[in-house]
Amino acid sequence: MRGKDLLSIGDLSFAEVELILDKATQLKKLYKEGVQCEIMRDKTLAMIFHKASTRTRVSFEAGFAQMGGHAIYLDNQSTQMGRGEPIEDTARVLSRYVDLIMIRTFKQEMVEQLAKYSTVPVINGLTDSSHPCQALADIFTAYEKFKNLRQRKFVFIGDGNNVANSLMMVCAKVGMDMVVCCPKGYFPDEKIIAAAQAVAKVVGSKIELESDVNIAAKNADVLYTDVWASMGQEDQAQKRKQDLKNYKIDAQVLELANKDCIVMHCLPAHRGEEISGDVFEGEHSVIFDEAENRLHVQKAVMALLIGDK
Repeated sequence: MRGKDLLSIGDLSFAEVELILDKATQLKKLYKEGVQCEIMRDKTLAMIFHKASTRTRVSFEAGFAQMGGHAIYLDNQSTQMGRGEPIEDTARVLSRYVDLIMIRTFKQEMVEQLAKYSTVPVINGLTDSSHPCQALADIFTAYEKFKNLRQRKFVFIGDGNNVANSLMMVCAKVGMDMVVCCPKGYFPDEKIIAAAQAVAKVVGSKIELESDVNIAAKNADVLYTDVWASMGQEDQAQKRKQDLKNYKIDAQVLELANKDCIVMHCLPAHRGEEISGDVFEGEHSVIFDEAENRLHVQKAVMALLIGDK
């Protein structure tokens, strides 16, 4: 993977997804054992943020530091990007200074433009249509729990957003069956649905759409939800609350799932809306394991793009 970009899960081969999971397992073990890892010694990561962040910023910055490197936070207010410098110029300048670039922004096209002009690897930290690092951390969390993911059932309930888009593709690549459960008008991007279903067909898994939560949640191994209104959709929040009020994970939905089902949420969460407080804090929840795994998976991605074996 040396020198590659990670712009979406679609950029990764089946083997590369497996490689990331293996590398994350290795790096997490070393971290838990207190073993120093100097993969990024004398290297620098530029982190471009056009959207607010807790987990993405801290996990990338802390992870890079844990590997011996130095991360630089860049936003519109403190850089020339805020004064209209084109992203292609930013890409070519940063490429002369740093070894990796991570960007968290709105349009997927901006990430692709950055990667086109950058001569160092670019990682998508989130766009309106894709969240590959989150999806990889989610699937790593499921992998830690179940080991063999093939024919396991992953159920996403709520708004078919950027996280749902990336989860469909990563589930297809590891051979998990996935059901995306949304009301009509809230299903994921049709092109990404088609692409994920094509990948799933190759490995013998299924990516399905469903509008009935009771049907979708039956025999689930993973129940997953996210906020109903993502960043940039604040003006739609009230309508979305009304449209999605029945698309949540609560005790009744959990009862339909398998007994060893795990519950995920990519955070931040609105208890009482997309997930009930008792399920969020309950024995099936792996939400904070999942949040921690952003750190380990992103370290794995960065290490592999730099060329560590």
